[in-house]
Amino acid sequence: MSSKKEKLSVEPYKGVRDFYPEDQAFYNYLLSTYRQVAERFGYVEYHASVLEPAELYKSKNAENEELVNEQTYTFVDRGGREVTLRPEMTPTVARMVAARRRELGFPLRFFSIPNVFRYERPQRGRLREHWQLNVDLFGSKSLTADTEIIAVAAEIMRAFGATPNDFEIRIGSRIFLDSLITQLSLSDDATKEFVALLDRRRKIPAAEFDATLAELGVPLALLSTSDTPDEVRVVLKTLAELGINNAVYDPSIVRGFAYYTGVVFEVFDTHPDNNRALFGGGRYDNLTTLFDDEPIVGVGFGMGDVSMRNFLEVRGLLPVYVPPTKLYIAVAAPEDVSHALMLAQELRAQNVAIAVDFGDKKLADQIKAATKHHIPYLLVVGENEITSGTFAVRDLATGKETPLSRTELASFFLALA
Repeated sequence: MSSKKEKLSVEPYKGVRDFYPEDQAFYNYLLSTYRQVAERFGYVEYHASVLEPAELYKSKNAENEELVNEQTYTFVDRGGREVTLRPEMTPTVARMVAARRRELGFPLRFFSIPNVFRYERPQRGRLREHWQLNVDLFGSKSLTADTEIIAVAAEIMRAFGATPNDFEIRIGSRIFLDSLITQLSLSDDATKEFVALLDRRRKIPAAEFDATLAELGVPLALLSTSDTPDEVRVVLKTLAELGINNAVYDPSIVRGFAYYTGVVFEVFDTHPDNNRALFGGGRYDNLTTLFDDEPIVGVGFGMGDVSMRNFLEVRGLLPVYVPPTKLYIAVAAPEDVSHALMLAQELRAQNVAIAVDFGDKKLADQIKAATKHHIPYLLVVGENEITSGTFAVRDLATGKETPLSRTELASFFLALA
C-alpha cells in the first residue's frame, strides 16, 4: 500500500516575505524615492555582500551580547570560517571606507539599500529580513554634518507625502549621557542597565521606568528637557534655519548600539495607530578603529522598509498598484496568435508594454486573465480586426471601447504615460 507523499508548505520561512508583483512595485517605489532624495543631497550608492566575517560584529558589539549571541544568523562555511548574514550595514561601510581611506575624498557621502537579517520574534514593524536605506557621511566633525543627515531623513519623509505633523524628530546626545554616567559614577553593569532602560522608555509604564531609574540611583530631574546640551542646541537651530521645525530635544534618545558617540536621533510616527519609532541614527566617531589606528569620523542613519510601509499605510499614502503592462492582446482563435504577436512587436518597438495571450482558452477566460493581472486595456485580434485593420481598445475598468487603426495604437498608449 503506497503512502501519499507529504507536500511541501507554500509558506515562506518565518519572518521573511514573498514579494508578489504588487509588493515588488511598492518596494521599487520605495527604493526609487530613497535614491532620488539621497542623490539630491550628493550621496552616491554602494553595495556589498550579505556575508561578513563573524568577528566583525563580535568586535564591534562586545557590549551588545543580545545582537551577537541571540539575533545573528551565524554559521561555519565549508572552509571552516565563521560567517554572519549582516544584521546591519554600518560595520560593513566602515570596513569599506577604512580599506580605501587614502583614495577616497572627504567628506564622503555614501548610501545603500541592503537586505539585513536578524533572528528575532517577528512583530509589527520587525521581521527577520528587511531592506534598509543606509545614509552615511564620513570625514567631518562639524555639527553641520549631523544636521545634514537629519535633513536627509526629513526630506525622505516629505518625499513620501508626509507633513511635518505626521512625524517628530527626537534628538538626544551620547555626550550628555556619558557625562551623566561619569557624574553618577555608575558601574559598568549599572551603565548597561541605564542605557537599556532609556532605550525602552516608551515601551514600559512610566511608573516602572521611574522605579527602575531610582533603583539605579539616577534622579529623574537629570533627564529634564529644560537643559538642552550645546551640540543638540546647535543642530536644532540649524534645522530650524532649513525649515525643519518638528525636531525636539529628548534626553531618553540614546540608540541601542554602543558605537554611537555624539548626537543621536529617532524619527517617530505621530499617528495614534502607529505611535512608535520608525528609524534613527547618529554620530559614530570611532568605528573605523576596528580596522585602522586612525579613526574616520562618521554620522548616519538606517531606515527599514517594514516600518515605512506601516507609516504610509496608516495615513493612506501607499501608492495604488499600476502594472507596467498597459495592454493585453487576446485572440479570437488559435490561428490568430501569429497576427497578435506581430502587432505586439510593432507596438513594443514604440515602447508600449504588452502581454499576448496564446489562444489556448476561451476569449472570456482571456479577458478574466487580463483583469486578474490588473492590466488596464485589452484588444482582441480576430479575423474581422485583421481584415479591417481597426481594433477596439477596451478600458477594462469602465468598459469603454475606442476604435483605432493599426497606426493609431502606439500614439494612444504613449499619450497615457
